[in-house]
Amino acid sequence: MSEDLTTHMRPSATDNRSDRRLTWLLGGATAGMGLLSGLFYGYACSVMPGLAKSDDRTLVDAMQQINKAIENPVFFATFVGAPALALGALVIERRWTSREALRWIALALVLAGIDFAITGGINIPLNDDLAAAGDPARISDLAGVRDHFEGTWVVWNIVRTVATTASFGALGRALWIHARRSGR
Repeated sequence: MSEDLTTHMRPSATDNRSDRRLTWLLGGATAGMGLLSGLFYGYACSVMPGLAKSDDRTLVDAMQQINKAIENPVFFATFVGAPALALGALVIERRWTSREALRWIALALVLAGIDFAITGGINIPLNDDLAAAGDPARISDLAGVRDHFEGTWVVWNIVRTVATTASFGALGRALWIHARRSGR
């Protein structure tokens, strides 16, 4: 059955529920990925460039405090929730005859996986090393601690910013395709 025929058929009650569920899942995933993209973009455009102009102690202390603050349920729910919602949308989308939105959702999930890999494999270990360095007032080689952290963290934050922004775009495209198909 082509996509054109499915849009003119009267949907069943189950199809309507799936359609609404898909709309909510895609909308939530898109919003969540947009929030993550904006967070990482904010670091790339303002936080890290601003801290780059500060002294070693200020950068180490500020990033230690930021890293503690970001470990909270709201961030965790967004970081895990956006890809989880996209996965739920992927499962529901597989039931429709059009595969166009499915491809965009799958791409968004691959890009979110890149974000997960970078965050878990690079940024978090660097954050942990920074925390393990201890109180900045007692660190004997602040410049060494900063050098170990800053350059690598900044570069990989930019890469994950690009990945989450592209994931956000892919989810937005899938949502647009779904809305067009659903007549919304």
